[in-house]
Amino acid sequence: MNAEPNKKKVLVAPLDWGLGHTTRCVPIIYELLKQGAEVVAAGNSVQVRLLEKEFPQIAYQHLGGYNVHYAVKKNRFMINLMKQAPGILKIIRQENDWLKDMVKQHGVQGVISDNRFGLYHAGIPTVFITHQLRLRTSLGGRMERLLQRINYRWINKFSRCWIPDHPQAPGLAGDLSHPEVLPAIPCAYLGPLSRMHLLNENTVREGVLILLSGPEPQRSLFEKIVCDQLRSLKERVILVRGLPGGGGPPLPDLGPVPVYDHLPAEALNRLMCRAAYIVCRSGYSSLMDLQATGAKPILVPTPGQTEQEYLAALLGHQRRAVISSQAAFDLEALLNKAKEIKGAAPVYHGNGALAQAVAGFLTDCSVAAPVVKDGAV
Repeated sequence: MNAEPNKKKVLVAPLDWGLGHTTRCVPIIYELLKQGAEVVAAGNSVQVRLLEKEFPQIAYQHLGGYNVHYAVKKNRFMINLMKQAPGILKIIRQENDWLKDMVKQHGVQGVISDNRFGLYHAGIPTVFITHQLRLRTSLGGRMERLLQRINYRWINKFSRCWIPDHPQAPGLAGDLSHPEVLPAIPCAYLGPLSRMHLLNENTVREGVLILLSGPEPQRSLFEKIVCDQLRSLKERVILVRGLPGGGGPPLPDLGPVPVYDHLPAEALNRLMCRAAYIVCRSGYSSLMDLQATGAKPILVPTPGQTEQEYLAALLGHQRRAVISSQAAFDLEALLNKAKEIKGAAPVYHGNGALAQAVAGFLTDCSVAAPVVKDGAV
């Protein structure tokens, strides 16, 4: 795995909380390859399987995830997450040791980490990608400020921070990506990072595309709710289950509804550009894909995820989406409401900021990176 002469070997490693962190690394990997870098991607088996379909030519390393388990009940989400904090901290330290071995044994010269807090290193440039500089919780403002300080202490171990949003507030993520104070390290707004793009502005849109995604058990719970309502729906529907490795529970007979476990980016892009309405979670990567393709969204936040609830409310306030809780989901009624909204206007047409940021990062890989203070929070 030694790098070719004059090529910088870059490790790209996204978090495993859903596939959004992985998919938004796709345009970053394309840009790295375009600028002559040698890319090594790291993740669990599901993440690697997804990226291999986009980049069969690059190398891969297994890196276990944070393995967060989500509660079934919405009001248990934060409590359940806090109980897992000690285990998450242990994994963060383990992945930092793993990175040190990667640098020594495989000559990694730079790291791009999407929300993996342990992938900082004192001797090489390391980038932390996040749109969540301010954290939203159900525990009140005081807890949010404490969590932001902890968040920044981890982020400041890296060389740079890349923020996948527009520099002008509110952007797509509102207060999450536009806090009053940024981390102490150099920060750059890259614009939205989506592997999708608008294919033809004159395409006649029709039908409903349902994109299931996110962590279990909520993905399967929402899938059951959706399938129970599809039999009586008169609209043309396509269902994508969000299972790159397959292996999901069997579905009931849905009649003429095409069902896909997973689709590569190009095929999914075509469906998103042809659909009149898209039903999906309000994860940030989904919102970036929606803005890139311009369909009218029906957003259903994952129960208990305050970030998704905040992002959905922000887009709903702008009358660019119809919002529903999972418990109150009524597809036919929501489609009637969606006829009145403007939709997520496609404004993503390339990304010069990303190219500039990658160029600067690869230049840093040619020289000694600033020393990063080591140590745990």
